Amino acid sequence: MQTSFVTWQMAEELKLESALVSKLDVKALRFGANRAALQVLMAALRVEEDEIRLGGGAKAAEAQKAKGRLTVRERLVLLLDEGSSFLELGLWAAHGMYGEYGGAPAAGVVTGLGRVNGRLCMIVANDATVKAGAFFPMTAKKVLRAQTIALENRIPTLYLVDSAGVFLPLQEDVFPDTDDFGRVFRNNAVMSSLGVPQITAIMGMCVAGGAYLPVMTDTVLMTEGSGLFLAGPSLVQAAIGQKTEAEELGGASMHAEISGTVDFKEPNDHLCLARLRSLVGKIGLPAKAPFSVVDYDSAKDAPKYAVGDLYGLIDPDPAKAASNVYDMREVIARIVDRSEFDEYKAEFGRTVLCGYARIGGRAVGIVANQKIHQSQTVAVGPQAGEKRTEFGGVIYTESAQKAARFIMDCNQSLIPLIFLHDVNGFMVGKDAEWSGIIRAGAKMVSAVSTSVVPKITVIIGGSFGAGHYAMCGKAYDPRFLFAWPTARYAVMSGASAATTLAEVRAKQVERGGKVLTEADKKALYDEIKSSYDAQADPRYGAARLWIDAIIDPVKTREVLITALEAASLNAEVPRFNPGVLQT
Repeated sequence: MQTSFVTWQMAEELKLESALVSKLDVKALRFGANRAALQVLMAALRVEEDEIRLGGGAKAAEAQKAKGRLTVRERLVLLLDEGSSFLELGLWAAHGMYGEYGGAPAAGVVTGLGRVNGRLCMIVANDATVKAGAFFPMTAKKVLRAQTIALENRIPTLYLVDSAGVFLPLQEDVFPDTDDFGRVFRNNAVMSSLGVPQITAIMGMCVAGGAYLPVMTDTVLMTEGSGLFLAGPSLVQAAIGQKTEAEELGGASMHAEISGTVDFKEPNDHLCLARLRSLVGKIGLPAKAPFSVVDYDSAKDAPKYAVGDLYGLIDPDPAKAASNVYDMREVIARIVDRSEFDEYKAEFGRTVLCGYARIGGRAVGIVANQKIHQSQTVAVGPQAGEKRTEFGGVIYTESAQKAARFIMDCNQSLIPLIFLHDVNGFMVGKDAEWSGIIRAGAKMVSAVSTSVVPKITVIIGGSFGAGHYAMCGKAYDPRFLFAWPTARYAVMSGASAATTLAEVRAKQVERGGKVLTEADKKALYDEIKSSYDAQADPRYGAARLWIDAIIDPVKTREVLITALEAASLNAEVPRFNPGVLQT
């Protein structure tokens, strides 16, 4: 009995308490105001997103159906597993661009991660209602981004081709460079060489240089009535004087019976997609990646706190992006399994939170900016030994040192990294310089740069200056980069930039002999700030593919679960070699 009691007592004492305790006051006026404002913003975004998904509009959709073809999103419904979700990437691509040509909603192509016969696949599908599926500059970049994600994560990739090829008025921006149209075919070959399955279904026109895409992939399907040729009938006649019908020149029957280019000829879109699903179901499973994953129960292992609470954390007003104050642990508590978080060096470098958790059963290391002001004892410099207040969202020397070490530890232990941004930048001033802020920042940037485990970035609030780099911005190769609609993405906040630039411009004008009134200066400030705020908006970044997707805050956990599953498909992790670190 004594032994049993001692064993029970020891077991009780050894229970680890790592569950986060939420202190969020959901009845506070500020919480309610934030939630209401974000709900309004999300409603407006959904309206815009629905408009983008219409592609070229109802008239163009009817023209597509008159040819006996489905629209791109009707094809996706048949391709994807019933009831499964589709993580669309690049929806906002080309938003607000190419207005002189009538625009290019979603850049005329749909990309994203979805399940086909149970397998997670990357989908690249032309939208023929947008300029006949022609490739604008951003179309090529969007397809390349999808291929890059598929390549890095070894995701089977399915192409639904229905494209007129390069958009000729903009050919100089589509054709020649390393991140242009030709890179798509190069990627096809590289992906195949690395064993990434690729299957193409030609479901419309596939002409000129675009004809190489399907034939560079592993398996080719083609529907009757589609066309695959390097030059269409008109161009052939102009080039060599030969008259021929499209079907005879490059129809499905010709390529199935004579050239032998296609592997499967199907009568229509429906049966082609059914065949594609059947083929995907026979792709072998990849080798297991070396990242820790445990059995996961979506109900038992869910976070302890309501995900809807995330709406009340941040004031979505752009002017508040750099000044929102909240505890980032409240976000973490609503995205990690059972709200459990093993915080690393919790008492040191407090403006950056680091720690271990699981999301959907998968182990992760989290690096997050803390937005609550912190008290810290100064170690070096003119204020050594004294207490100072550190501003939330600012990376100080100790924070950078802690984050760098944590990132290295995650690489050593093969733990994928999640970066949660709300960062104003690095601390400046004499005290910061004396403490070695540049050296510490370089150490953190170096650790992020040489990291070999999967990295996933979520921009929650501000992401400004060098802080964006240190927190694994786009230039540092995150496997995915997502943003909340509250994100702000720039060198500095609009207010800070406007103050600086307005002063510079005012001095330039005054040197020319003109005297500016206070009203003139304010007008100059407002003009600059308005322009800067527009460029810092996440829609601006997403239009240029700096952001893979603008996500609803309440779907953050769901999106991360899918992204982590995708990252786990690549079993190859290079040896971690951090190089020379500033010490």
